[in-house]
Amino acid sequence: MEHFIHEVVGAIPSASEVARLTLRLIAAMIVGAVIGLQREATRKAAGLRTHMLVALGTALLVVSVDQAHFHTDAMSRVIQGIVTGIGFLGAGAILKLTEKQKIRGLTTAAGIWMTAAGGVAAGLGQFVPAIVGAILAWIVLGLFWKLERKMGWAHVKKQSARTDLPGSDVDDS
Repeated sequence: MEHFIHEVVGAIPSASEVARLTLRLIAAMIVGAVIGLQREATRKAAGLRTHMLVALGTALLVVSVDQAHFHTDAMSRVIQGIVTGIGFLGAGAILKLTEKQKIRGLTTAAGIWMTAAGGVAAGLGQFVPAIVGAILAWIVLGLFWKLERKMGWAHVKKQSARTDLPGSDVDDS
């Protein structure tokens, strides 16, 4: 029992460390929210909560490894694992439809991947790259979509990609 108590008490960080960790996790949630709000506004299947959870989860993994005082090579392997895992999550968001060469979900997958990258940056305490990356992702997702439409490059899309909303049989590129 004494070993158990020592293990629990010894794992409790100082107040300043808790504040540092909390700030990193909140920054990751903000990164996810910036990207997720744009996706939510365009009624995509992966919206605000999905992007916030992806960013928070990736940051939590990075912060946990840092808190455990792993070596740099271990942190590198964790980040490599995150990138691979998020690739699989993104692959699940991509659908090949029955029509010839009609694929949807690529932008959603890329947005999830970008959100994870922002979460990793926030987890590492790299707040400026995390926030700048989120803002640039928002610009790409929001403003460039409008440019594509004006130039006639965008595929015709319906109102919603969500299956729980009217018009859910849409193309989410």
